[in-house]
Amino acid sequence: MDTTAGQSLYPLHRCKTLHLVRHAQGFHNAYLSDDLFDANLTPFGWKQVDNLRERVKLSGLSKRIELVIASPLLRTMQTAVGVFGGEAYSDGINVPPLMNDNVGDSGRRAISSLNSPPFIAVELCREHVGVLPCDKRRSITEYKKMFPAINFSLIESDEDILWKPDIREKNEEVAARGLKFLEWLWTRKEKEIAVVSHGGFLLHTLSAFGNGCHPTVKSEICTPFANCGLRSVVVVDRSMIGSDESSTNYPGKIPHGLDLPSDVADEKLPGNGHSK
Repeated sequence: MDTTAGQSLYPLHRCKTLHLVRHAQGFHNAYLSDDLFDANLTPFGWKQVDNLRERVKLSGLSKRIELVIASPLLRTMQTAVGVFGGEAYSDGINVPPLMNDNVGDSGRRAISSLNSPPFIAVELCREHVGVLPCDKRRSITEYKKMFPAINFSLIESDEDILWKPDIREKNEEVAARGLKFLEWLWTRKEKEIAVVSHGGFLLHTLSAFGNGCHPTVKSEICTPFANCGLRSVVVVDRSMIGSDESSTNYPGKIPHGLDLPSDVADEKLPGNGHSK
């Protein structure tokens, strides 16, 4: 079969759909200052969050996402819970909120974890680490008070031991960390995952892909993200990192006869001169 048109087939159970989101506008973006420690979202950033949340709901995406992964910085976690979390928190319902009232002086009401997917904070999808205060995180103890329903169990150190005041992570190091993050995703059972991260991390990670694609596809993959931009991609497990089996494949009923394609069966029937 001629496959020069570029189409290819791959087993569905060896693919994951990722919905990649760059955080909404933070104060460090608005004032072009990287000196703002762990900058939170601006009022305009929260409007971007509300707009994307509405888009996600209208598209039906909010019902399909099985897991939300966020970089453990204030601006990414605010974006994640604002876009993919439950409705405004209601008194009298005994579940921890994804975000408490007025986190980061946002003026926002608490966001419920009701009817939302699980949220996990993962350090592998952080922005470039080092030098810039805006990319240094707070202690996990402090974050847990702000975001009670986010799971921080994968982060080993309470304090930020990755950030160094005099060493900035190189682009190629960020890309290597991004590939390690994608490999880690194959240890997860979820097939449709939202990842809320940073412009630099997403750009350098995705730039490792698409070299064998049409230039338009390469551009779609590797174009820089705007604040609160969402891009959906499918990741294929070509190296068999994952071990999942298909939940939809079905081999068919036990056959009564030879149960082969007609052209193959003709070759195997007695008397046709082609039995093997």
